[in-house]
Amino acid sequence: MTWQDQEVRELKENKYILIDEEPCKIVEITTSKPGKHGEAKARIVAIGIFDNQKRSVVYPTKHKVKVPIIEKKTAQILSISQNEGLLMDMETFEQFNIPIPEEFKDKAASGVEVEYWESMGKRKIVRV
Repeated sequence: MTWQDQEVRELKENKYILIDEEPCKIVEITTSKPGKHGEAKARIVAIGIFDNQKRSVVYPTKHKVKVPIIEKKTAQILSISQNEGLLMDMETFEQFNIPIPEEFKDKAASGVEVEYWESMGKRKIVRV
């Protein structure tokens, strides 16, 4: 299981939520007052970690949502070809290909250690 349940009222900005099975970082939460016939609602605006798409959802504050478990790991770059790097995890020694983000192209080289995040079967380099 790569996610856990959490109530909407427990969420905070800069934390994470699953929207459409995509892990997203919460950038804004606004709550409305409870109405005459219902409970308070929360509007959540979040940006996808892996696709950078902005998403927004509205839920009752007592509604349970899925919060992704994001594993932060380190790896070493073994080789780079075009826009992809072959990385080796520093703990498991697993090797995998991963796209190198544009902002790290000049720093990424063979033998360099990187930090990557893994969640919901996806990986992304976040720091070189």
